[in-house]
Amino acid sequence: MPTLPGSLTLVKGIKPQPLVSLANFTSWRVGGPAEWFASPSSVEELQTLIAWAYEQKMPCRVIGAGSNLLINDAGLPGLSLCMRKLQGSDLDPKTGIVEALAGEPIPNLSKRAAKAGLHGLEWAVGIPGTVGGAAVMNAGAQGGCTADWLESVQVLDLNGEGPFELSRQELDYAYRQSLLQEKTLVVLSARFRLDPGHDHKELNQITQQNLTHRTTTQPYQLPSCGSVFRNPEPLKAGRLIEALGLKGHRIGGAEVSPIHANFIVNIGGATAADINQMITLIQQRVQMAHGVMLHPEVKRLGFEATA
Repeated sequence: MPTLPGSLTLVKGIKPQPLVSLANFTSWRVGGPAEWFASPSSVEELQTLIAWAYEQKMPCRVIGAGSNLLINDAGLPGLSLCMRKLQGSDLDPKTGIVEALAGEPIPNLSKRAAKAGLHGLEWAVGIPGTVGGAAVMNAGAQGGCTADWLESVQVLDLNGEGPFELSRQELDYAYRQSLLQEKTLVVLSARFRLDPGHDHKELNQITQQNLTHRTTTQPYQLPSCGSVFRNPEPLKAGRLIEALGLKGHRIGGAEVSPIHANFIVNIGGATAADINQMITLIQQRVQMAHGVMLHPEVKRLGFEATA
C-alpha cells in the first residue's frame, strides 16, 4: 500500500485514500484502483487536494459521476477526484439564472428547473451525469444541449491557478465538444440562463415524457455509459451499428445492447478490456462497411492514445 507523500491538512480532515477501486465510481462498474482517491465536498477541499497533487508532481484528474468514463483495469496513477459530493444549486424563478456546483446531478437540476417554471433543461432529465460533466462534454439529448443554455463556468487549473470564469463563447462549444476537453481545467460550478415564467405543470409533463422516452428506448437496467459514439451527422451511430447485425454481440461480459446499438452494456463480469475491445471492433466494422469512423463520446483513461 502506498504511503501518503508530503503533508496534507484539509478541512474536515479529508485525506486521499490509497488504492480505491474506481469500478465503484463508474456507471460501467469496471476499472482498476486509483493510486490515490478523494471525494471533496466543498470547493475549498477541492482546491487543497489539487494543490497537494501539484506539489507532489503527481497526475490529477476529475472523474465526476463516472458516467462517461472507461477506466483501465490496471487503474490510474496519481490522484483521482470524484465530484459526487460537490453538490448544490440556486434557482431564481424571476430571472431564470441557475447556479449549480459541478457535482450536482443534471437530472435533479432539470426537475427543479421545471418545477420552478424555468424552461431550458427538460432534455437533461435522463442524462446520468453531473453539471460539470455536462459542461465539459456539451451533453445533449432530445434536441437540446448544454451550450444552448449555459452562460459561464467557474474553473480551476490543475496547476493551482484560479478560480476564474469562462463564458460560453470562450468554451468553443461544438457537438459533444468544448475547450474544457483540451485544457487542464476543473469545472467548479456553472451558470445557466433559462427562460422563466412558464407553466410548471406543462414543463413537468414534458420532462417526464422525455424521461419515459429514454428509459423505454435505452437499456437503463444494465450498467453502461450511455451512448458510446458520437453521431456522425447526419447519420446515426446506432443505426450504422445495428445495420451490421451487431446487436447482442458479446466480448466477455460486454454486450452491444439488443435495445439500442449505440450502448455497450455490462451483462455481468465485464472488464474494461472487454469494453475497449468492443469499441475497437465496432469502429473497425463500421469503417469497413460504411466508410465512416465512429468517434467515442466516452473518455478512456489509462489506455494508450485512441481515436
